[in-house]
Amino acid sequence: MDIKHDQTESYDRYIKALMDISRAITSDYYIEDILKLIVMVTAKVTGVEICSLWMVDETLNPPRICLKATQAIDPTYWKDRSLAMDEGVVGYVLMNKRPIIVPNVLEEPKFKEKEMARKLGLVSMLGVPLEMKDGKAVGVLNCFTAGPHAFSETEVNLIQTVANQAAVAILNTELMVQTQVVQEELETRKLVDRAKEVLMRRRNKSGEEAYQWIRKRSMDTRKPLRQVAEAILLSDELE
Repeated sequence: MDIKHDQTESYDRYIKALMDISRAITSDYYIEDILKLIVMVTAKVTGVEICSLWMVDETLNPPRICLKATQAIDPTYWKDRSLAMDEGVVGYVLMNKRPIIVPNVLEEPKFKEKEMARKLGLVSMLGVPLEMKDGKAVGVLNCFTAGPHAFSETEVNLIQTVANQAAVAILNTELMVQTQVVQEELETRKLVDRAKEVLMRRRNKSGEEAYQWIRKRSMDTRKPLRQVAEAILLSDELE
């Protein structure tokens, strides 16, 4: 066996995988599609049985870490699953913000789902954190093998790099959403201001009275302020 050739081939595959993920991050894909691509590419280039990506859901009270993407097709694995922030191996990686290698999940006290592991034939595991530049961990990327496996330093580094890219994708998406929300808010304010001017002119209202009229109309009709403002402007244009 040409070990040097095999290593070169592995590096080539790893680099291609990272390039694929980088392209996805800078694309217009939805975050769900990016996360799905990340686990599929990681599983393919590493040859692991299952790759899964967990993310902190801060909309829950208290926050929990939830399974967001996996290439596994067995419903035993991809059914709705969530853990407390410090629960299991996933919680350990999240809280400590460092990778963990588990030689045998069936012998690891922190691993909570041993029955599932037996059913799917999972043995060794690598978990790495999804860490932002500010040091905040927002999720965990897990890789499981179907037999005993000693994860090499190269594999750990690759998977950690993938996890870091996943964190970038998540951050980019959050920033994009925030930007869209701010833009929509600014546009709504402009429309409401124009609608106020129409009411001030046509109904002899003050600026505050005009705004309160628009607000009450929005509440009564259960329509956003923007829609009410647009209707006022359209009506003014038609007259």
